[in-house]
Amino acid sequence: MTTRYILAIDQGTTSSRAMLFDADAKPCGMASRELAQIFPHPGWVEHDAQMIWADVLAVCREVMQTAGIKASDIAGIGITNQRETTLLWDRKTGVPVYNAIVWQDRRTAQLCVDLKAAGHEELVQAQSGLLLDPYFSASKLKWLLDTIPGARERAKRGELAFGTIDCWLIWNLTGGALHATDATNASRTLLFNIDTGRWDDRLLYLFGIPRQVLPEVRDSDDDYGLCKEEYFGAPILICGVAGDQQAALIGQGCLSEGMQKATYGTGCFVMLNTGAKRVASSNRMLTTLAYRIGGETKFALEGSIFMAGATLQWLRDGARMLKNTSDSQALAEQANPDARVYLVPAFTGLGAPWWDADARGAIMGMTRDTGVAEIVRAGLEAVGYQTRDLLQAMAADMHKAGAVMPATLRVDGGMAANDWAMQFLADMTGLPVERSVILETTALGAAMLAGVQCGLYPSFEAMAANWRSDRRFDPAMSTDERETRYAGWRDAVGRVLSQNR
Repeated sequence: MTTRYILAIDQGTTSSRAMLFDADAKPCGMASRELAQIFPHPGWVEHDAQMIWADVLAVCREVMQTAGIKASDIAGIGITNQRETTLLWDRKTGVPVYNAIVWQDRRTAQLCVDLKAAGHEELVQAQSGLLLDPYFSASKLKWLLDTIPGARERAKRGELAFGTIDCWLIWNLTGGALHATDATNASRTLLFNIDTGRWDDRLLYLFGIPRQVLPEVRDSDDDYGLCKEEYFGAPILICGVAGDQQAALIGQGCLSEGMQKATYGTGCFVMLNTGAKRVASSNRMLTTLAYRIGGETKFALEGSIFMAGATLQWLRDGARMLKNTSDSQALAEQANPDARVYLVPAFTGLGAPWWDADARGAIMGMTRDTGVAEIVRAGLEAVGYQTRDLLQAMAADMHKAGAVMPATLRVDGGMAANDWAMQFLADMTGLPVERSVILETTALGAAMLAGVQCGLYPSFEAMAANWRSDRRFDPAMSTDERETRYAGWRDAVGRVLSQNR
């Protein structure tokens, strides 16, 4: 019998990746291409959607060719993607009317401020679980409809299609046969009611979005049609889709209520599975879908940090302090351990729990003996500090809901490979940090969704039970030092918040 595989497409903010997983859900091939970032104006971030599609095709073909795998060997395709990134395209030609507007983009900050001032955030949070922030898709889509000549009229006539990147890939893979997204991606648009599981008329009206542009919403483990034979040599079933952080939650085996994970990629995203119970946040966290499998919805609390790996990317490409981001660990180890340098990476504003779109980055605490090593170390430390910010806010929400926080934190993503950063994370949060054997858990989660749906893998519970830790980092820093360093961080953040500048 021919060994069967799952092809996982992981389309992220800084790269497009394809991975093959075998019948035991073990990775057996990967191909990746870096994605160019477009910055037309300060605070604006865009991607070339046509390049994304071309890169995804290229990496899928590359990994199949390198592994010697034919399309007939692949049981199904799973897709995971950067969430909230917004795209509008012509239904007939498949050509975008504008670049994809990336989740980090802040061009609609004033619109969100105006909607808050008008008292609309309570409705938005009640229906979507989210906050009024340019991070999410709705204000981006409104900008496109209002700015691109003729777009609103064409949208009302049903000539244009809106989608997040998963939707764009499904559209292209199926040759335009299916305009659909999954519930996790829909839940990040500010237009989706997470209680009813449908697009919400009041939110559509608030943002002025015509229903004609919206995709169909399906379960994360649903049938998303067949990719066209011409792409890989034979049709392949697309049968698993989830936003990257929800896919990572699944890949980390956090399928039981009260489990949490942190993914360190371009940003950092902490997600806590709250099960069938929707936990409302009083501390500026997000209430969101964890996943919708077999028609059953599970919820999560989430905190989002906009800059994690992207901070190292800036240190490499912008500040030119690193030749390679992998050099950061050695530099952090060389830095003066007594230095109190703080890098607040508010390059695109601050995410949770601050949600300040107008905050800007800063480096503080420098002295004459501050060098590259100290600044790079401060960039890594910022990830630990920001994670603690999120966990403290989540703990307050969980306490109010009568629930307790998990005793450990599971981590994954590219930055999780940095031992120094993970040890500092454990020291700063006071929690044991467990690093997954497979760091690419976003791709693994997409593979699990597709593999279970097409019958190649056993149940999700059985898959979650196979999760293994590569290494555990236990807190080693004294309480006094931890609190002193954290107090310095909070002071530094206070100085960059827009109302304090």
